[in-house]
Amino acid sequence: MKQQNYIIVLLGLLAAIGPFSIDMYLPAFPAIAADLKTSISNVSLSLSSFFIGISAGQFIYGPLLDKVGRKKPLYGGLVIYCTASLACMFASSANALIALRLVQALGGCVGIVASRTIVRDLFTVSENAKIFSQLMLVIGISPIVAPLFGSYITATLGWQYIFLILALISLVLLISVYFLLPESKPSEIATFAVPDSGKNIFLTILKEPQFYKYAISGSCSSACLYVYLADSPFVFMKLYGMTEQHYGWIFAILAGGLISASQLNRLLLKRYKSEWIVRRASLMHTLTALILFLSTLFGYLHLYGILLLIFILLSCQGFISPNSSAQCMAPFSKNTGRAAALLGSMQMFTGGFASLAVNLVKRHSILPMTTLLFCFSLLSFLVLRKSDIIKKYFVLKIINYLKP
Repeated sequence: MKQQNYIIVLLGLLAAIGPFSIDMYLPAFPAIAADLKTSISNVSLSLSSFFIGISAGQFIYGPLLDKVGRKKPLYGGLVIYCTASLACMFASSANALIALRLVQALGGCVGIVASRTIVRDLFTVSENAKIFSQLMLVIGISPIVAPLFGSYITATLGWQYIFLILALISLVLLISVYFLLPESKPSEIATFAVPDSGKNIFLTILKEPQFYKYAISGSCSSACLYVYLADSPFVFMKLYGMTEQHYGWIFAILAGGLISASQLNRLLLKRYKSEWIVRRASLMHTLTALILFLSTLFGYLHLYGILLLIFILLSCQGFISPNSSAQCMAPFSKNTGRAAALLGSMQMFTGGFASLAVNLVKRHSILPMTTLLFCFSLLSFLVLRKSDIIKKYFVLKIINYLKP
């Protein structure tokens, strides 16, 4: 049991390396923009490039995890991440930072794929949702600790040292993986040769109804989180005049809803199935986003009301994320690396698109953020309720287009 707890914490830290890389430098956006003589919107593009890298890179690591085992790809990815993080310290322009963040993401995304894959290896299907909730506890520390730490580092040492800290974290994780993480890939398929092309296997995974239903719905739901991440520095520090330190505290308090909900989810799973929890949380998520959108559209809410609704929105995500991930991975006892990669790529691609959409809009108010929050939340709810329509008009068209 003690060893199992160590493994869960390590897997959570590996999965959190991507979110931590985002949350820690968000408070530094104004400082980075001033130092590189550019705008906050241009600095925000480094967030979009990070999402692109973390989405595309998972298609590389998925097949590798299935072919050569779970640990070797982790070694390679963490080395790339560590090197790119050090290079980000010396970025002399916004374009250089955007490019280096892309490389950093290509390395760091291995943690997201590997953690989900290893959970599916080591635990039964019925345990997966509870384990993912435990991972959420570790991942959820990121939006609480990272912005506070990032704002402190920026104010005392400078934004460059954020990337030095990230490099050191990845080095510690690399050593921990080597000494503490078991190789979970079953020995009888450790040299498993894929009889079909990688693309066909990805298409087979995508055709699984349980996978695409929860993967698409969960990706749209998580896009709300990334809209919030991308626009919150502008909204809270520019529109509402918060300092870097105040922004860090507000960010941490709001993230508390995500963590609390993910742990309450473990208790609910003793009485209810994952599907039941996801459907109710998705409905609450959509209603909250609708209220937030209408309230900001007509100017009914001030700052504290907005913060309360965002807190509820993030809390709903704490229920949706672990259960959706568990439902996506449940049908796959083989090709788990590819399934985890496809799920992660869909989530990060949607998140990258969401953050890019925020940056493409001319922002003079909070309304662009609340509009996108409602749109993605509504789409998530509709996919969950009308998955057959999504299959007919979306999934099948993609599959037919990608077929050789």
